[in-house]
Formats: sequence, structure tokens, C-alpha cells
Amino acid sequence: MNQTLIELLDTRVRAALAAVDCPDAPAVIQPAGRPEFGDYQANGVMGAAKARKMNPRQLATEVLAKLDLAGIASKVEIAGPGFINITLAPEYLAGLSNLALTDANMGVPHPPAQRVVVDYSSPNLAKEMHVGHLRSTIIGDALARVLRFMGHEVIAQNHVGDWGTQFGMLTAYLIEAEQAGDVALSDLEDFYRRAKQRFDEDEVFATHARECVVKLQGGDAQVNALWQKFLDVSLHHCEALYAKLGVGLKREDVRGESAYNDDLPVVVADLQAKGLAVESEGAQVVFLDEFKNKDGEAQAYIVQKQGGGYLYATTDLAAVRYRAGTLHADRVLYVVDARQALHFQQMFTLSRKAGYAPAGMSLEHVGFGVMLGEDGKPFKTRSGGTVKLADLLEEAEQRAYALVSEKNQEMPAEERAVIAKAVGIGAVKYADLSKNRNSDYVFSWDSMLSFEGNTAPYLQYAYTRIASVFRRVETFDTRAPIIINDEAERQLALALARFAEALQTVARETMPHFLCAYLYELATQFMRFYEACPVLKSEGSVRDSRLRLCELTARTLKTGLGLLGIETLEQM
Repeated sequence: MNQTLIELLDTRVRAALAAVDCPDAPAVIQPAGRPEFGDYQANGVMGAAKARKMNPRQLATEVLAKLDLAGIASKVEIAGPGFINITLAPEYLAGLSNLALTDANMGVPHPPAQRVVVDYSSPNLAKEMHVGHLRSTIIGDALARVLRFMGHEVIAQNHVGDWGTQFGMLTAYLIEAEQAGDVALSDLEDFYRRAKQRFDEDEVFATHARECVVKLQGGDAQVNALWQKFLDVSLHHCEALYAKLGVGLKREDVRGESAYNDDLPVVVADLQAKGLAVESEGAQVVFLDEFKNKDGEAQAYIVQKQGGGYLYATTDLAAVRYRAGTLHADRVLYVVDARQALHFQQMFTLSRKAGYAPAGMSLEHVGFGVMLGEDGKPFKTRSGGTVKLADLLEEAEQRAYALVSEKNQEMPAEERAVIAKAVGIGAVKYADLSKNRNSDYVFSWDSMLSFEGNTAPYLQYAYTRIASVFRRVETFDTRAPIIINDEAERQLALALARFAEALQTVARETMPHFLCAYLYELATQFMRFYEACPVLKSEGSVRDSRLRLCELTARTLKTGLGLLGIETLEQM
């Protein structure tokens, strides 16, 4: 199968519309809202009828006469003012399920492959990662996983903050600390706090820090070695958290602000030569007519500060040049806080005007909202401080361990710890990924660790429930074909067949919550099937067929959760 169900139905309905002289009418295929409307609904007839000044039901009748869904649909009928409701044949759905069981890609068609750069996580290496880095890290990782599964070449880019005045301050303090034999890089927050205090209170130290910035930018070997030492320790902290989160970022994916340093003066000179950057109050500024302030004046996009310093705006332009000219990206996703939306709109616009991003390269800001506490305010510690990501994940495991221990008191502690890690980390990630990323969301331990509703524990439990079925099976025909007779079987097969649609939507819209919603619906349909259709108590080909449906459901849940970066367990 080289099309999703929606694409296949769209092709067939468009052909029927063309056959009745409506070649430009959209098919508009979507899943039906209620079971009585069939499985899918074609809604394109009414617009075509209006354009032709026809009765929609009359045109729908003509389209239906030309619509070829032989072997695909068991029932096609007109409803309402001109909708076409399509119910898929059990034999066709069984065929899709059998294909998914034997196909390495589970029957998911691959679109034309692209080279996609995903810019995500991007912590400031001066400090430890905090909860503010969670959303970028796990949303970006999920998108990278889905895109790779869909056959695209994904290049992860961890655009870390590793340059600028603060690193002169930290390097100067590291020199001072080493001389005093007091190097405490194990706690980056404490190290940064002490360095900042020295910088603010001691002008001699502040002068030394500024000198370190100049030396760092000038390539001084000693200062550069100390700077690299600090970065190594910082990245080690990040990597430990990535490992705990199950995120695939590696050291080779790191390409921080410092990587573009040499290109910054080139970018500014190029913008000047193209007449885009002009001097304004000592700074180099691009005035973008596409963005006006309330007085109708073009907004300023500063690429070089008064005094010669550069901004992250300049670095981002240099990164576009690199991603287009060196990485040859077809698509670049920036998984960054939604509050940076204006910056990215302006940066993308200037990248096009300057010729840094070719017309065929897509630049997309994958924005996201803020994590809130249960008081509706930005998530903080009880004392009002920033929550370290390491502390949050540790608490997730502890809470999950308490839950697991309550349910499995006889289980060895080591096994409980393994389950607690998968459940706790999975719960934190899924609670985030299951929300529309554009929205703020309330962080609640109770709701995310619940075994009921749209949560990771519920889905993980659904998987383990299927695994428990197979532990009770002595033998069955592992090559038996799926045969669908019961409506609950048909509904489960239909849900399984929509896996490709869910992944395609995530890849296109960069919205992981569509995959979460799909997996929850699949788990719900499986529970209905399991209650309505005896599996182990059935016999012969019916038993084998139902076990094969269970097998495909388990594989789909495991694959889908894996694409979200969430572990499944054989027992909970």
C-alpha cells in the first residue's frame, strides 16, 4: 500500500468528481464523526454543486454512480445535504492488517524523502537544564523519531548557548577557582551563582572577565582550553538527562552559537553589500517593511550592536546559511518557545530576502506554550525558584515507584525500580506531548500518573495486558490470516489502519498530540474488542485471527509509544 486510507479515498472520489465534469472540486475526506455516518465522509460535493448551481444531492448521486470503491467499501451512501458516507469492507480492513503484520514499516507508506533539520533542546550551557527545556527537548525528539520512521533523513541540531560575555565571566572564575584549588563544577548552578556574584561585586574580576571574552574570541589557547573544559562538564550534565529522558541527542548533534562565530562578520558585511543592513545609532540594522509598529514604521532587526557585538539574531542567520549551504536541508524545524514567534518570523523573512534560504527550503517555527503549576502560574519550586529538570525527573521516578510498590508489593525492588523509571518518565513526557503544543498546560502529578484516561500509564498498561495474553498462549498459528466477522473486530482493524494517517499528520503539522490521541483511541478500541470478542476461549481460525489482531495492536502501541520516546513494559 503506497497511500494512507484518506489518500486512497481522496484519489477515488476526485476521479469520480472529474468524471462528472468537476475536475477541480476537492474531495475533502475525513473520518466520520459518528458510527452511523460510516468510517469516512466525503464533503467536497456541496462546494462543487454550488459552483455549478446544482442540487448537492443530485450531484452526489452522479458522483456515486462514478465512484469505484469495489473491494474497498461495503457500503457507500448519500446523507444530509450531499455528504457521501463510506463504510470500509471487513475483507479490505483484514487485508490491511495482514499487510501491516508482514511489513517492516507496518504498512505505513513513505512520502518522497526529505532532509530535515530539527533544531531542539538548545540549553544554555552556563547553567543546569531546568523545566523550561523539557518541552523543546521531548517535542523535538518525538518529531525527529516520527520523521525518521516516515523515511526522511533527519539531522538533529542542538543549538546550545555556549558563547558570549557570560562565558568570559565563567572562564575567569574557573581560572580563579583552579588557582585556589576550589573547582566545583559538579554543581553548575552554584558555580554560575558564585561567578555572577564576583562579576557584580568586584570590578577587578569583571575587568578580567571581559578580557577573557576578548581572548576567547581571539582564540587564546589557555582560555579556549578552560572554556572547553567548562563546556564538557556542562554537556555531560545534559547528556545524563537526555539518557534518563530517552532522548536521542548526542554530542555530535551539538552545534552551538560558537560554531557560527567566524561567519557573523561575513553575514553583516553581506547584508550591508546587499543594501539590507544600514547604520542606525551606531548599530547595524535591517528595517523590515513586512513588520510595522503601531505607527506604521518598519521594525528594526538588529544584526550588530553599537560597539561591534553580535546578537543571537545574527547567529540564527548564520545557522540558516549553514543549514542551506552545507547541510542542504529541505526543511528546518525550530522547536522553540512560542514567545519567540516574532523573532522567527522576522529571521525567516530576512533569510529569504538575503538569499540565505532558497525558495525550496521550508523554515518552520515549532512553537510551544508554557508549563504551568496547578495554581495556573509558571511552574516553580515551592520557594518560587526554577525547577531543575534533574529534580523533576527524580521525583517522577519516586512517585511512580510508590505507585508500583502499592500495586506489586511482592515484586523485587529491582524490578519495581525498572517499572517506575518507565512509568514515571513516560508519564512526564506523555502529559506534555498529548497536549496541543501551542497551548500552555497545567503540570499535575495526579493526572499524569493515573492509570485511567489519556495517560502514558494507561497506554503502557494496555500493552502489558496484551503481553499477558500471549504469556497464557501455548501455541497458535503465527502466520494465520486475520479474518473479520464481528463489528468489534472491524472497528479495531479500522483503528489499526489509521496508524499511517496519524503519523502523516504529525509529520506534516509537527503536532505530536495527534499521535497521542490516536494511540489512546487504539487502546480504547482494543479494550472494547477484548470485552466483546473472547480471544483465548475462542477456537481454531477465529482464535488465531484474534491473536493476530492482538499481536498487531501490541506492535502498533509499542511502535507508537516508541516514536514518542516512551518505553513499553511486558509486565507492570
